Amino acid sequence: MLQLPFNHTVTIIIITLIVSFMAFNSPQLKARLIFWPPAMQRGQIDRFITHGFVHADGTHLLFNMITLFFFGSIIESFYRQYFYDLGFILFYLGGLIFAILPSYIKHRNDAQWASLGASGAVSAVLFAYILFQPWKLIFVFFIPVPAIIFAVLYVGYSIWAGKRNNDNINHSAHLWGAAYGIIVTLMIEPKLFNHFLNQLINIPFFK
Repeated sequence: MLQLPFNHTVTIIIITLIVSFMAFNSPQLKARLIFWPPAMQRGQIDRFITHGFVHADGTHLLFNMITLFFFGSIIESFYRQYFYDLGFILFYLGGLIFAILPSYIKHRNDAQWASLGASGAVSAVLFAYILFQPWKLIFVFFIPVPAIIFAVLYVGYSIWAGKRNNDNINHSAHLWGAAYGIIVTLMIEPKLFNHFLNQLINIPFFK
């Protein structure tokens, strides 16, 4: 099998950075890659994948790629045991597809709606990580927060913001990506559920 010069996480980040920067400078390219229902109905089903490699702006791109960098390699080490070393790539791409499906069903006849960004797949990676180390400190805008606390706040914010619907962020993809990350990881390794519960009740800060 062809060996990549970097692990799969870094390779995905590099490809996403290159494609996103190209799309920043080419509205035509961006328009071709984003998730847009009318194009899907014309048979451009590759947009289920390509929308995850373009971003709205530098901040959107930076936040997703930093999150993927810090947590992707850990989840990759678990998933690479499966599907002939391609487990993490399939998990990541599956996250892109699964996270956008509910939005597509809801907006399939709405030509004014579109979506882009890797947030669904990145959410899948982050929430899969929480199954392994729920109390691990992660840094949110340089503030240390336990992963499980961040997960609760993240879900709550996504639900609240999704109901307000006054920004251009697809919060639904965040939630479905998170659900995908948890469900698929537990389906592959059910013993992780007991591991997660044991980790959860053993709060390290109070020992």
